[in-house]
Amino acid sequence: MDQLKALITSPRTEKIITALIVLNAITLGLETSAWAMANFGPVLMALDRVILAVFVAEIVARIAVHRPAFFKDPWSLFDFAIVGIALVPAAGAFSVLRALRILRVLRMITLVPSLRRVVGALISALPGMGSIILLMTLIFYVASVMATKLFAADFPAWFGTIPASAYTLFQVMTLESWSMGIVRPVMEVYPYAWAFFVPFILCTTFTMLNRSEARRVGKEGRSRWPPYH
Repeated sequence: MDQLKALITSPRTEKIITALIVLNAITLGLETSAWAMANFGPVLMALDRVILAVFVAEIVARIAVHRPAFFKDPWSLFDFAIVGIALVPAAGAFSVLRALRILRVLRMITLVPSLRRVVGALISALPGMGSIILLMTLIFYVASVMATKLFAADFPAWFGTIPASAYTLFQVMTLESWSMGIVRPVMEVYPYAWAFFVPFILCTTFTMLNRSEARRVGKEGRSRWPPYH
């Protein structure tokens, strides 16, 4: 067992697994090419099975070495889920799961310490985003109701229902063809529609863009003014 533990924790093994992940990502990408499948289809499929077998063997070895501790480590559970998805029969109703094989590339996160730190920082920032998400939800709901009442009669495809209005306003918030694609056609019927869309963009787009700056200023303010005792 000690030899097995030394094998799975050695830097050489990690490098081999990393190389196999990269190779698997390349083969999965080539499988989307009709030319590659016509000329090298059997080879690509064989490589995919061999790499999956190596991944399964590695997971089994890690479970054998760490035992219950394996299932207490979030990154180990992540690896287990990624490999487990690849083992689901991709036939019939489950054929769509073949597309999920590319998720094996995400195992790079568990092998590269810098990637783990970035993901950890993103996860730790999620609770702080709760208030922003709540605020954006309120703004979107209010704006969707207003847009449905204002523009549904002439633009039912965009503003016929609250969900349709919310989706259209989401496009406006991302600034994707918001002017020529949506706002200007609406202004041809409702000339003062800009008075609705411009404040909406200011309240949503720039709120999201300046979220990190607001958090930085807030932290500086708290550090500059200590609490009263």
